[in-house]
Amino acid sequence: MGNYKRQPRISIKPSVIKVIALFCLCCLLTASCGQGASRSPNSPNSPQNDRVTIGTTLKLRTIDPADAYEIISGQLLRNLGDTLYTYKSGTTELIPGLATAMPKVSKDGLTYTIPLRQGVIFHDDTPFNSAAMEFSLQRFIKNGGRPAFLLSDAVESVKATGEYELTFQLKKPFAAFPSLLTFAGLCAISPKAYEIGDGKFKPDTFVGTGRYKLAKYGSDSLKFDAFDKYWGEKPVNQGVDLLLLSSSSNLFNTFRTGAIDVAYLSLDADQIRSLEEGSKKGKWQEIAGESSTVSYMTLNIKSPPLDKLEVRQAIAAAMDRPLINDRVLRGQAQPLYSLIPTTFDVNKPVFKEMYGDANTAKAKELLTKAGYSAANPLSLQIWYPSASTKRALVASTIEALAKLKMDGIMQVEVNSVESPTLFQNIEKGIYPAVLVDWYADFFDADNYIQPFLDCATGSAAGGCEKGASQGQGSFYYNDRVNQLIDKQRQEPNPQTRKALFGEIQDILARDVPFIPLWQDKDYTFAQNNITGVRLEPTQSFPFWFLKKQ
Repeated sequence: MGNYKRQPRISIKPSVIKVIALFCLCCLLTASCGQGASRSPNSPNSPQNDRVTIGTTLKLRTIDPADAYEIISGQLLRNLGDTLYTYKSGTTELIPGLATAMPKVSKDGLTYTIPLRQGVIFHDDTPFNSAAMEFSLQRFIKNGGRPAFLLSDAVESVKATGEYELTFQLKKPFAAFPSLLTFAGLCAISPKAYEIGDGKFKPDTFVGTGRYKLAKYGSDSLKFDAFDKYWGEKPVNQGVDLLLLSSSSNLFNTFRTGAIDVAYLSLDADQIRSLEEGSKKGKWQEIAGESSTVSYMTLNIKSPPLDKLEVRQAIAAAMDRPLINDRVLRGQAQPLYSLIPTTFDVNKPVFKEMYGDANTAKAKELLTKAGYSAANPLSLQIWYPSASTKRALVASTIEALAKLKMDGIMQVEVNSVESPTLFQNIEKGIYPAVLVDWYADFFDADNYIQPFLDCATGSAAGGCEKGASQGQGSFYYNDRVNQLIDKQRQEPNPQTRKALFGEIQDILARDVPFIPLWQDKDYTFAQNNITGVRLEPTQSFPFWFLKKQ
């Protein structure tokens, strides 16, 4: 989700470099990032001592729940609003939010009846009830925003069937439906403050039921005030001020000078390394957590030479994830061997089992089998969005490794393009291979499989003509995978569902429409007088625990 979610992301164009040159570049970056102004923390006697200031480089387009589909908007909505279900802090345990209990599900798995909380009011003092919740969800579907498909694809109808009872009718059984209902955009909003209608959005407005009220929405800053009538656990601070900074350098230096309390997304690898060193010296705090964001390479199976299975398998075998993680990502990620991240117990490291890392012997063997040689080398174009140093260095590392290790049988050409252009064109099949990442819509393994491998219309011979894999740019079609996706979505038993995910991952590794590369780690830095910084395993960042001492 920058940061889009349904459409991957990121990168900046470097010149062609060898692996040894990458070392030099990283060293230079480290040296330059280590220079900066000295820290001067906020005075504990400041009149704003009951408020916390957070800095970020993430770009905010809207906080209208019906249209918000980026990382930053989702994080803000989780603090401003409430959904029917949420997660117990520090865990992946699903618990009721505006609901009072888990859904009652019909035997056919199509009807979900949910009891709602009483005594809740919106920020404009409008009472919350099932009619208001129905309005919120109907607006999410009918206003035609970017994430509308999440609910419209799954739900046939949603109705208030009692003053505090809501009933969903699903189009097909969907085991992960309660998890879907945690999506931040599915929060309750005041019917008095919004209207239903195609395109009728309010990007700079929010009136919900959450712990914070929106006090200011500006192009470079936002202010949130604690909502004193909140129904549940109230914030320990009086409010949060969010600064939208133009670059990672600004975020880095603003934090180092003490002008902000918390630095939250996104810092470059060398800036993180520098701040880590500072935290070891006691200058500030480092808070690290495992992320569920995955980075991968999409392979367009309709684009020669990637239409050959042996070619895709050879590229998978040639990948050196540990080297990428150590030298480019500076150890701030972990190698990934499935599209499903390790935060889920259904994760199966199928690419490690089938190909390993830097298995150049296998890669050359497969390419030779496909008809390639030093005299007739494979030419692979790798594209990436032109806004990320990280992906620029990863692409150049893959290029350099091919030169050094593949004896001329594989040549890599690196190309970059602006993010909007890439994401508009990826589903048209313009790019053979693309480096992007994925931030899930909701915390369930299905959201790392269905959006990648499912295809509604297509064939094994012709590829995907319309469906999720076409939208991702791989055009992958496999009838068995479609069946398995449908089965796991309907399967209520976790162990049976795990086995289905296992078979899907086995097929993914065999057919290689995508190559998983790494799983991010999240880093947040806070001044020493700040407590309560938490990076939840479900990818949320709760502001209400933050306190300035």
